[in-house]
Amino acid sequence: MALPRALRAWLIDPTSLTDRIRGACAGAFCVRVLREGYQRPRLDESKVLGIRRGRFAWVREVQLLCDAEPWVFARTVIPLTSLTGPQRRLAHLGNRPLGAYLFAHPATSRGLVEVASIRRGQAMFAQAVVGVARPGDRIWGRRSVFRVNGKPLLVTEVFLPGLPADADTGPRSGQPA
Repeated sequence: MALPRALRAWLIDPTSLTDRIRGACAGAFCVRVLREGYQRPRLDESKVLGIRRGRFAWVREVQLLCDAEPWVFARTVIPLTSLTGPQRRLAHLGNRPLGAYLFAHPATSRGLVEVASIRRGQAMFAQAVVGVARPGDRIWGRRSVFRVNGKPLLVTEVFLPGLPADADTGPRSGQPA
């Protein structure tokens, strides 16, 4: 299935999603923590991160909001082996955006970005659309493995219907912010 034109720029943008949303939001930007704590990751998440089946990880689910409207649902899975040294603070972000930490840290790298269509009836759809008035039947998301000082974490970002479709919104890499 082809990427929707209205979301293409959001889905493939390699820059900080947090910065891009702040640039697109004319009102108040905030992070709403939905859930965080020790959980067993999904099987596909465990495989991507090399976590043995049945092991726990730190899982954080948030919404990125503009004027109290959810624009993005984000799920981060951090292996416990990644929560050592300075990266311990990743388990204590509270309502601070993860992207601000990742893109400010000089030893951060990002792996390939996987893009997916998420349909009504799938578990990720139900989690992502909490509090969304008219979610429709399909939403789009992306995920990638970030490494901070070589330690992996998986970030999934799901774009919700309230997100503006303007492809030219926000700063771009190589352009002044």
